[in-house]
Amino acid sequence: MSEVSHRAEEAPNWILVHPAYQQMKSLEVEDSAQVHAAFLVYMDLSEVRQWKEVSCVKSPELQVVLLEGREKEGAPIQTVFPLPTHRPLSHQSIRHVLDRGFPMLLCAVASDSTLVYQRMTDGLVTPDPPTGPFQDMGRRQHRKRRKQQ
Repeated sequence: MSEVSHRAEEAPNWILVHPAYQQMKSLEVEDSAQVHAAFLVYMDLSEVRQWKEVSCVKSPELQVVLLEGREKEGAPIQTVFPLPTHRPLSHQSIRHVLDRGFPMLLCAVASDSTLVYQRMTDGLVTPDPPTGPFQDMGRRQHRKRRKQQ
């Protein structure tokens, strides 16, 4: 048992030696929490969600690490903005990322490593119609039922 604990003390934190984390650190972003958040999102996109061609780029204006990748082979490139939940978000920073020309996902990263993705668009987007065996009852029928009760 002591041999296992001794090896654990010698082994560095695997995140710190991961090539993707090293690449993000080399971008020289000042906010280490944002770099850590970007790495967690990188691992989720590349390992869990199986995105293709995930890479990191620096936004010098925002001083953040952004991720770019494809949801599946042949899909358009998307920009992912990893943001720790304690960091403020401004309209200007969203505008800056959207102006890059790619669809954008904002990813809120909680202190317990929970990730929440939100698709951001330039303007309003109409939602897709609902799918399923829905039956339109009509408002008039609904009103009549209320009056009868």
